[in-house]
Amino acid sequence: MKLFEGKSPTERNKIIAAGVLGALALFALYFAFGGIGGGSTKITATVSSTPKPMAAPKANSDDLKLPSQSEQDFSYVTTAIDYRPGGFWAPGPGRNIFAFYEPPAPTPYSPTPFIAPPLKTPEPTPVPPMLISFVAPQSVYAGSKGFRLEVSGDKFTEDTRIYFSQNELPTTFINPQKLVADIPAGFISGEGPRQVIVQTPDGKFYSNQIMLNVQAPPKPEFQYIGMIARKRSNNDTAYFLEKGKPTPMGKRLNDIVDGRFRLLSISAEETILEDVNLGFRHRLPLFRPAPGTDTSSAPERPRGFPGAGGFPAADSYVPFNPTIQTNSNMMMNSNSSIPGIPDNIPRYVPPTPQRQPSDKKMDDDDDDGDN
Repeated sequence: MKLFEGKSPTERNKIIAAGVLGALALFALYFAFGGIGGGSTKITATVSSTPKPMAAPKANSDDLKLPSQSEQDFSYVTTAIDYRPGGFWAPGPGRNIFAFYEPPAPTPYSPTPFIAPPLKTPEPTPVPPMLISFVAPQSVYAGSKGFRLEVSGDKFTEDTRIYFSQNELPTTFINPQKLVADIPAGFISGEGPRQVIVQTPDGKFYSNQIMLNVQAPPKPEFQYIGMIARKRSNNDTAYFLEKGKPTPMGKRLNDIVDGRFRLLSISAEETILEDVNLGFRHRLPLFRPAPGTDTSSAPERPRGFPGAGGFPAADSYVPFNPTIQTNSNMMMNSNSSIPGIPDNIPRYVPPTPQRQPSDKKMDDDDDDGDN
């Protein structure tokens, strides 16, 4: 055959395979469209001009009947409730279906292991153009008079001003190392620290701050407990009780109390004392403890001592009685009970000395007429 002339065996096999495949394809098409008998299959459809209605399904009367009330109650009683909160179909108890869920902010990415970011080096505080070394005085007492403040430092100029608690003061320029200003008494009426700085009015040149201590003046550390008043206020005596001391001390006008305060005025309501070092005056009112309270560890006042009103009682005169023994802390009658000693133990009573009547009149060195 000329079809395979000059062809190699491989090419021949390819031509034969192609022919076989084509024959198989034609055979498959024949079976798909022609059939085995060789005839054609006709499909006919009959279309009716008036379609017949399909018969409706027969309704069951039992399916349309509603259950009675007794049947519904029986169903509610006998049917078990199957509520499973974990189920996907179960509603969440107390859940608001209109609530909007907001997811939390995403966690920033953190490498593993954690690497701390490097710390920023803090910027150093700029050095003020001017410097204050110290001020004189460094402390004053509250309520004292006005004083002159001297500020010592460096790099001061003629337009530099002293600011005392952020109040500009008239300043005197002495030299680049010293400034002077007068502080009014109203600026130190209360105790506490005060800020002192120097700067120019425009604020371009300023200095560091120095604190001036305004401290409270020393106050009397004793109580005014009463007085003995005489006619025409002649030699009135005020009594004071110091803290930690059992016995009071009596002072007259112009006497120094506690080594620091001079007594200037005495009355039944208060005393006025003046600080001999600083010149401050203090009003010390009469100490009036509440009834029934123990205010100090001082012994009980003997008879005739001034009471809370400042005047001795009417029955303050106590005649001489040798049976009364005086102790360093209290006056005790020998007939009274002694702590630690039974009352049935006899006690020694010294004999009463015999006194001879005398017509000689005793001299009275107090000629103020108070008997």
